[in-house]
Amino acid sequence: MILYNTLGGTRQEFVPHEAGKVKMYTCGPTVYHYAHIGNLRTYIMEDVLEKYLRYAGYDVLRVMNITDVGHLSSDADTGEDKMLAGAKREHKSVMDIAKFYTDAFFSDAGKLNIKTPDVVEPATNCIPEFIEMVQTLMDKGYAYFAGGNVYFDTSKLDNYYVFGNMNEEELQVGVREDVGEDTNKRNKNDFVLWFTQSKFEDQALKWESPWGLGYPGWHIECSAISIKHAGEYLDIHCGGVDNAFPHHTNEIAQSEAYLGHQWCPYWFHVLHLLDKRGKMSKSKGGFLTVSLLEEKGYDPLVYRFFCLQSHYRKPLIFSFENLDNSVQAYGKLVQKIMKLSKDGAPEFEAAKPYQDKFKAALDNDLNTSLAITALYDVLKGDIGDATKRYLIADFDRVLSLGLLEAADRELEKAAKAEAEKAAQQEKALEEKGLTKAWVEEQIAARAAAKVEKNWAEADRIRDLLLEQGIVVKDSKDGATWEIK
Repeated sequence: MILYNTLGGTRQEFVPHEAGKVKMYTCGPTVYHYAHIGNLRTYIMEDVLEKYLRYAGYDVLRVMNITDVGHLSSDADTGEDKMLAGAKREHKSVMDIAKFYTDAFFSDAGKLNIKTPDVVEPATNCIPEFIEMVQTLMDKGYAYFAGGNVYFDTSKLDNYYVFGNMNEEELQVGVREDVGEDTNKRNKNDFVLWFTQSKFEDQALKWESPWGLGYPGWHIECSAISIKHAGEYLDIHCGGVDNAFPHHTNEIAQSEAYLGHQWCPYWFHVLHLLDKRGKMSKSKGGFLTVSLLEEKGYDPLVYRFFCLQSHYRKPLIFSFENLDNSVQAYGKLVQKIMKLSKDGAPEFEAAKPYQDKFKAALDNDLNTSLAITALYDVLKGDIGDATKRYLIADFDRVLSLGLLEAADRELEKAAKAEAEKAAQQEKALEEKGLTKAWVEEQIAARAAAKVEKNWAEADRIRDLLLEQGIVVKDSKDGATWEIK
């Protein structure tokens, strides 16, 4: 499998630390508000990556944090704690906010067929691990105490800008203009590992530490939670491209200083979802959520389909017109699947070339657009319906578009509608003193007359039925009838 690795900026063959096993970490949500659909694009693509690794035969352990403390409104350790801001906004406690939006996140993820990671750990569960890691960094000389806070000393590193596309002039990314410089830092790149009351006296969640009553910085939690559950060697770390700097840069700095060796060799970053205002974000207000899409009549899986039609390393342009196009395309796929017979058994040898094409697409830097093309090829292929249904189910282990289930629901709805129509016809015939059997007899007699080219008799029967309010419609598949 070839993946683009942000660490190095090249496409590389993915080789895990331990053969056959993949340890994967996902930066989880800061649970102070709903996740918007831009956030969820990242989680959809991470979900596809995890599922494809499993599909390809790897034993995958995926770990994700829940940030319920310590994430400030700027990623560069300035501004107000987002959790505290959320609590003030809704006049609730921080932990009530955390629980509500954690539940909301997983509800949205479920609607998008995003698998819950194997390990989900809230930051507030791991205070002892954070303290131990910070203390070790201090003992090793990589951290210092100043002004009541503990900072990581980036001057101790040979190369802080590990992703290679950052420089000192870009350091102001994410820093609010109304926040003053932190004069406690020895170097402007240094970042906070542990805050104390000297930072925010009204911080809701505080813990005792060797440095005073306080709370962890945002960056330390991902490193500590990953190392706690995945060990010293992580294979692949995922997140949105805006996390690359400073968050992931800081994670690498502190983790490798703590461990004494390379921590994670592969970094997978998903690019932004853009709307007419640019990058979708909560700070702009009016952001789109899964619930808002549902209120507008959109199936969340259509949004997943919309995301999979584009490559994860390209910005995705969102508009309702573009989403409507996905609605049409998804609906046509479902209609084609509805026509497939459920009889017979799949031919596995006939399926293999289609599976090879599907794998080749995803081995090529997780090219989900080409994987969708492989799905269309199945439906167009000269193979049996049972084999097609088998392949659709097989591909959906990764794509998770729920196509077979959607087709079955539509068939069930169609059958229910047909049954309701038949019942209404029976009742209408009964009111006229007629029976369905009599109507069918007339239809059959008319068909026989047409075969014999007795057009006068055929017209007589048609007019007889029409007098009873029964309209006959001819088609290449035969005659149907309905009551006006």
